[in-house]
Amino acid sequence: MRPTEPQPTEPQGRVILPIASRSETVKTLAGIVRPHRLRGAVMLSVLLGRATLGLAGPLLLGSIVDLVVEGNPVNDMLRPFILLLVVAAGEGILAGLGTALIARFGEPVLATLRERVLDRALGVPLSDIERAGTGDLVSRVGDDVSAVSEAIRFALPALMGAALSICLTIVGLGVLDWRLALAGLCAAPIQLYTLRWFLPRSAPLYARERLIKGERAQQLFDSIDGASTVRAFRLSEPHTSMVRTRSRAVFDLVLQTVKLQSRFFGRLNLAEFVGLTAILIVGFMLVGDGVITIGAVTAAALYFQRLFDPINILLYLIDEAQSAGAALARLVGVANLPGPPVSAPQDEGPAITSGLSIRIQGLGFAYQVGPPVLHNIDLEIAPGERVALVGVSGAGKTTLAKLIAGIHEPSGGEIRIGEAGMAELGSDGIRRLVCLVTQEIHVFSGSLSEDLRLAKPDASDGELERALELVGAVNWAAAMPDGIATVVGEGGFRLTPTQVQQVALARLALRDPPVAILDEATAEAGSSGARMLEAAASRILKGRTSLVVAHRLTQAASADRVVVMEEGRIVEVGTHAGLVKAGGAYSALWKAWSFSRS
Repeated sequence: MRPTEPQPTEPQGRVILPIASRSETVKTLAGIVRPHRLRGAVMLSVLLGRATLGLAGPLLLGSIVDLVVEGNPVNDMLRPFILLLVVAAGEGILAGLGTALIARFGEPVLATLRERVLDRALGVPLSDIERAGTGDLVSRVGDDVSAVSEAIRFALPALMGAALSICLTIVGLGVLDWRLALAGLCAAPIQLYTLRWFLPRSAPLYARERLIKGERAQQLFDSIDGASTVRAFRLSEPHTSMVRTRSRAVFDLVLQTVKLQSRFFGRLNLAEFVGLTAILIVGFMLVGDGVITIGAVTAAALYFQRLFDPINILLYLIDEAQSAGAALARLVGVANLPGPPVSAPQDEGPAITSGLSIRIQGLGFAYQVGPPVLHNIDLEIAPGERVALVGVSGAGKTTLAKLIAGIHEPSGGEIRIGEAGMAELGSDGIRRLVCLVTQEIHVFSGSLSEDLRLAKPDASDGELERALELVGAVNWAAAMPDGIATVVGEGGFRLTPTQVQQVALARLALRDPPVAILDEATAEAGSSGARMLEAAASRILKGRTSLVVAHRLTQAASADRVVVMEEGRIVEVGTHAGLVKAGGAYSALWKAWSFSRS
């Protein structure tokens, strides 16, 4: 089993997606960097050249000081002054080249990581995402990718330049006089103590900050996605309060971090003062003894002063690196999730539109936290039969639909599609045979034709138009500025809720699965739109084994059979007419529905 850090959980029992251990993160990153090692070596060479060239500046300034002290003519200072300008220009050129090479090295590494995370994220089972919460995944592919990206683009160049500058500057101090180097090292104990004090306190803060941001994102998603329900039950204030609480938790953590950083840099400033004072005192004594010149002491002081920024940058970037490291560990945790099993390609043959039954025996289910949701469900749907699933909110309808679609695994009992059990079919087999359409449909940014081809990548334009015609969408699609080539989704042509659901049903028609499940797929449209969608759904489901979670009981009235659920159990099964006549639970639902329509 892959080593990972202990997985934190939210108070409600929500388990977050994996977070990689430090060793796993390093190993994964090394594997991604390996193909780019030659480019990395060139980058290091340029940065080393820049740092080496930077040593010449203080030496040239020191020589100018000596020339002034010795009373030499101004013309003698012209040569070191020109050299100083050449050094500055060369250092600037190498700095620009180094930054460009770091981008050429870092961006492909980041792109590889992003693609791997996205590939694994798209393959995460929906049941795992539901347990972790959408916010956890979104914060990783959003905030965490951004943090790592910023580190590669800005922190990495500064970090590498600072490390090389520090090493070479210490060498330069030693060349001037070993006693000056020792004087400069007086700052080291304070710096090391500061670092040792800071790291154990900052690392948990950054890890916690990343986790809390994911929880805040999840709360925002929960409140926004359920906005209509929140308003209907007048829960706006409690939800606003929960968002405020989690936002406050993020603010408090950021404030703690800022306070810690302030104390951190205050101690670093003390170290700079101690080191520079020591160099000036030792230099004064050495000049008095005639061991070195004033220019050498000037160069030493400038060398040490040049260390201020690199050392502060290095230590600050250790702080930044911890934040980026926490983000990277979360990304690697997703990137290293097992991908879908690779199997030999098989000829699936022609699409099946009927002929598969659904058999459910002794089905039970419970979420990770909470009591059982479904109890001993027995149900059989004949090939080509359309069954409507009805009941009050919380009866277990959607859970049963998701179990049949393979999103969740049963806690007990079994589900068979045709002659095969769910375990025999595997996730690929279930996706090929069963298609689930819910009321939560996403229209991707791109042309309408590209959006539809998600269901069937090789579909011709003619097939797309026939699918749109089947769902009653061909007219409005043709009326768009560029027809089916019109860009829809974010930043494109805005579709109405009815049109979005028509796109989803058109995808279903293109996918052409033998088993279709509609989970309140017309609930978001208005009355006229719902009637249009119900007619489209009827055309698509004709002759296809199907289960319809009915929000509008007109869907149940047109089904072959109606299954009524209460508190996770099936309480009635029969035809619409028979159940209405029986005067039971369905009859009461139908009377309430009919009264609300009158």
